Amino acid sequence: MRVLPQLFANNREWADSFRAQDPDFFKKLAQQQAPDYLWIGCADSRVPANQIVGLLPGELFVHRNVANLVIHTDLNCLSVMQFAVDALKVKHIIVCGHYRCGGVRAALENSRLGLIDNWLRHIQDNIEKHESRLNAIADMNDRANKLCELNVIEQVMNVCQTSIVQDAWERGQSLCVHGWIYDISDGLLQDLNVCVAAPAEMKPVYQAALANI
Repeated sequence: MRVLPQLFANNREWADSFRAQDPDFFKKLAQQQAPDYLWIGCADSRVPANQIVGLLPGELFVHRNVANLVIHTDLNCLSVMQFAVDALKVKHIIVCGHYRCGGVRAALENSRLGLIDNWLRHIQDNIEKHESRLNAIADMNDRANKLCELNVIEQVMNVCQTSIVQDAWERGQSLCVHGWIYDISDGLLQDLNVCVAAPAEMKPVYQAALANI
């Protein structure tokens, strides 16, 4: 089917629901966006960013990729971050992973899936980094979920190490980086207690987060 009429019908119903509450909602939205938050999450279709945190269009700037990775050579992610921090002046960057992440599980099992293997190599670096902790978990589902948590913590540190965030802190811009995880099985978020608001906090927050999971 070339047109997908049901999706257009859904769109009209969605737009009408907003206009019913505020006839000028989309007119005002078109004038500017001023979100306080940048969400860096997984591309998984079961993890819709705005809906999870109950924010309206315009309130959450979003970047998503497989396994919510922040890689210092990924110009897509870095460009989103720079626009969010430098232009939109977001106050919070949220790295949100999720349990039962297929990308994390594939990296853990060293599955061969094609091009994505190169992307997931970054998670395998974290597997090697935390090998003893992960190998101590016998159940593979529990091990994969623990890796999901570890991956979030590592990506928070990657965000903090970017020149974008470092420069923002140096000029005194208020910016806090958070690490959360989402449970698909119950729809709830969990704070992994990795929250960094200044360069000096990076090491102690990282060590405390690892000790607490």
